[in-house]
Amino acid sequence: MVAAQLDGSPLAPSSSMTSGVSARTLREVAPGGAFRSFELPAIDGVPLAARHFPALGTPRGSALLVAAMGVPQAFYASFASWLAELGLHVVTFDYRGTGLSRRGPLRGLDADVVTWARLDTTAAVRALQDLAPGLPITWIGHSLGGQLIPFVPDHREVEKIITIATGSGYWKENSPGLRRRVWLMWWGAVPVLTPLFGYFPGKRLRMVGDLPRGVIRQWRRWCLDPEYAVGVEGPAARQLFAAVKAPITSLSFTDDEMMSERNTTSLHGFYSGARTTLVRITPASAGLHRIGHFGLFRPAMREPLWERCVRPELALAGPG
Repeated sequence: MVAAQLDGSPLAPSSSMTSGVSARTLREVAPGGAFRSFELPAIDGVPLAARHFPALGTPRGSALLVAAMGVPQAFYASFASWLAELGLHVVTFDYRGTGLSRRGPLRGLDADVVTWARLDTTAAVRALQDLAPGLPITWIGHSLGGQLIPFVPDHREVEKIITIATGSGYWKENSPGLRRRVWLMWWGAVPVLTPLFGYFPGKRLRMVGDLPRGVIRQWRRWCLDPEYAVGVEGPAARQLFAAVKAPITSLSFTDDEMMSERNTTSLHGFYSGARTTLVRITPASAGLHRIGHFGLFRPAMREPLWERCVRPELALAGPG
């Protein structure tokens, strides 16, 4: 297994993803609804843990939930169930080496952030197409999940993109509170502990979570560059961002403890080929005391944020 190459060329077409999927539990219950767990083979065959939330009623669309760094798919279960209530088939998954996709020690896992995009997320897009053929796809990316789009060749199949709390990770533009802490992570914990353990032991440090060494090293390089991934990966990455054509709506929050407004505008500026709408939300405007980097996905946000801010942005077929 090797880290994926950075290029936008189409990956080899796969046979039907559903034919390679084995159900672990036919029906499990998430807060608000049921889902089916299945084993999703990545493009290189690595098994990934995934969930399918079937559309309730007449299917009107599909959605792929692409997770933030170090966040397991279970975190998004309530939100995914709500999308299913609206008539969307929804797929969530854990990147290799994370959540339920962690198989064996991380020390021997050779993967970086681009691997997660080209091999893991691409497979999830194709699985969703098999589960919901012909229905429009909405990509919903949380933080990192909104950064990976250019590195997934199959983003061309997506009709609408919603990014949530997504921005550049450039450390000097992080929110002030995070900027004070992240210095220790990038110049202390990561370079010292990653070679020692063979992976980044973030869980015990309460920093992001355990991550493969290739992921944390690539992410560190990106976060130290003013132009983030584009600055590190060069013209090829800039062209990949520009090649994204699906309209993008960015939902960001004034009280995000990680992403500043500058982080948000910087990252979305690289999507130069897409019609991009930046929506900056204050907690007070939604009648809330706090939202933050993770708050949108809490069940309590159904009325103030899911219905008001997310639902109008979904790609749906037929009358609503």
